Amino acid sequence: MELSIIIVNFNTKDYLKKCLDSIYQNVKGINFEIIVVDNASDDDSTSFIKENFPNVVLVENDRNLGFAKGVNQGLKEARGEYVFLLNPDTQVGKDPLKKLIDFGEKQKNLGAIGPKLTNSDGSVQPSCYHEQTALGAIKEFWFGQQGTFEKYIPKSDKSVKVDAVVGAAMLIPRKTFDKVGFFDERYFLYYEDLDWCRRGRNLGFNIFWLPDASLVHGIGVSSKALGSKANKLLIQSSKEYNGFLKYWLLTAIIKIGQILFGK
Repeated sequence: MELSIIIVNFNTKDYLKKCLDSIYQNVKGINFEIIVVDNASDDDSTSFIKENFPNVVLVENDRNLGFAKGVNQGLKEARGEYVFLLNPDTQVGKDPLKKLIDFGEKQKNLGAIGPKLTNSDGSVQPSCYHEQTALGAIKEFWFGQQGTFEKYIPKSDKSVKVDAVVGAAMLIPRKTFDKVGFFDERYFLYYEDLDWCRRGRNLGFNIFWLPDASLVHGIGVSSKALGSKANKLLIQSSKEYNGFLKYWLLTAIIKIGQILFGK
């Protein structure tokens, strides 16, 4: 098996249908499997998959276990040499997966590759991160240097080495997972991708953004399904990732920037 595509789903049946259709219609020349981990959706996602996509490996949870744990459940089922983490609110065209794998085959110490993510109108979404630092927060929120703290778009039409790519679409060799480890399940949602990339970099693995490979991505669909709980989870994950003292330092820098500079 060349590729395992892992999709964690929570109440996104309509998006999931479009995502699965796009994969089966467009991905050719790759021996792949699709694993959907459903986090106790109540929108008939699981029955829909069983009826319409019988070849999909379906993992059904009796409660919402979060994104990181869902990914790990999918990894335990995966048989592919590469693992592609994919959000259900994405649509895959004809060539991005092959381009990602072909690029990955040429790399040594490959951690992960993120494709270019676009909106439905073709505009590019920010999908890369620098490591979050106090200096980066000051540059962005006090001096308006975008992308030094928040997500950014690399200014290149070629592959770029970055600190982290978003987990909405991320290709990782299975052998790298075996060395870096699975996603940290302390993160219910948010920051699990940054955490994994940081752990990978600390072990000498490289993270890339590949603009030649692109796919369409909706923003915030899973967050909307969680409602008001999403912001609380974001704060909780940031504290886990940055540590308590650094979290409050970063928060203070951001709030000062918003008050004094309107950033």
